Amino acid sequence: MASQVLVAANRGPLSYALSDDGTLSARRGGGGLVSGLSAALAKQPEALWICAALSDADREAVRRGTAEPGVRMLDIDPGVYDGAYNGIANSVLWFTHHHLYDVPREPVFDAAFRRHWEAYEAYNRAFAEALAEEAAQGARVLVQDYHLALVPGQLRELRPDLRIAHFTHTPWASAEFMEMLPDDIRGRLVWGMLGADELGFHDWRWSGHFISGAGRDDAAGIAEPASPANSQERGVWHRRTVPGGSGSGSGYGEKRFTRVRRYPLGVDADDLRALAHRPVVDDKLAALRAEVAGRRTIVRVDRTELSKNILRGLLAYRELLTTHPEWRGQVVHLASAYPSRQDLEAYRSYTASVRELAAEINEEFGTADWQPVLVSVEDDFARSLAAYRMADVALVNPVRDGMNLVAKEIPVVSKEGCALVLSTGAGAYEELKGDALTVNPYDVSATAEALHQALSMPREERAERTKRLAAAATALPPAAWFEAQLEALAGL
Repeated sequence: MASQVLVAANRGPLSYALSDDGTLSARRGGGGLVSGLSAALAKQPEALWICAALSDADREAVRRGTAEPGVRMLDIDPGVYDGAYNGIANSVLWFTHHHLYDVPREPVFDAAFRRHWEAYEAYNRAFAEALAEEAAQGARVLVQDYHLALVPGQLRELRPDLRIAHFTHTPWASAEFMEMLPDDIRGRLVWGMLGADELGFHDWRWSGHFISGAGRDDAAGIAEPASPANSQERGVWHRRTVPGGSGSGSGYGEKRFTRVRRYPLGVDADDLRALAHRPVVDDKLAALRAEVAGRRTIVRVDRTELSKNILRGLLAYRELLTTHPEWRGQVVHLASAYPSRQDLEAYRSYTASVRELAAEINEEFGTADWQPVLVSVEDDFARSLAAYRMADVALVNPVRDGMNLVAKEIPVVSKEGCALVLSTGAGAYEELKGDALTVNPYDVSATAEALHQALSMPREERAERTKRLAAAATALPPAAWFEAQLEALAGL
């Protein structure tokens, strides 16, 4: 049966496990976004979520024809998936959009890159073809993130009747970083994105980068940053063509407008608070309180992702203890750094550096009854929620981040109130800057002083700031965030 509403994302709302006796069992995915999208899709008749099979068990489920209502998994060749996901999405697009390249050494666009790019195109094409097959006439399609940047353009060629949106959860690169990409590849990316009727970003900064970059990049066709006549809409006018690619277009077609909007994802307060007060979290909280022994806490929760700036955060904490010795023995830094992308050497090295620097701080300042840093590199969401509840200070200092929901989650969960130290690189910066202590993510000394100011903040001020932060954080929770985009497509 054809679907009226479709979501396409690399990761789906469930995963499968394969037991020793060959039995398959499905487990619902976690996280606020999956929960929010699942809740929103449940309200939509004939809705469908298309995702990739990520594990051997997922692929076996596809081969057996196992199907959960409202979900279609794609069994993409593992070699194609690896080339697309690790070779391009995480090693090229992520680094480009987050401005993470060590420029004297990277990037290098060679024959191996071209092979990976072919895999990325094939991976996106698999999604586009599945969407074209499953969508009803005039259906609304919401494509998620940088893994699927080509899907809107590919799908537009297959099904021009569809209303297509794409949402990018990362930043979008500045023109200077986009121009590092080979001309044909950059053009192909922009062409893919402009296949959408609407593009969404968490922050106007990221949408502005896309609009200005598309307007100066004629590799994607005739494009200009503009708005329709008598309209306040932001977006890009363009004509459809296929730059150096394998699509069917030849020459320039009808002029079209792709609207660009901001949808800053928020937090579902009730759901998050319920999760944070489960018995397993209470147990973790009791254990952490015993370790902290009544001291003040500075909390951070991140994946060991290069953009999260964990090392400079630890350096700032060390400088705090150096320049404000009154805090020695009085504060503990609870740093949860979940391992991320450990199949890539850069990430393994970064995770090791986090461990080493934390050990150095403990060696330099620790005493028989005080460990300055309690670092955890285990994926333990219950421990993180417990840390949220006891945070006096939250440190969120990414160099560049699409949103960084942790900056919104901690104020929502905090009972006594916590001061938020927030970098200008966070996508949440514009929404939260009025009640956060804001810092340049590269300025270690300024971050150390902000930590001192946060620890010294009067309890009443901290509580009032936290209330306002929580209100801003819950303005557009996941289900409402998704519904707003669906309604926008319905109005086209």
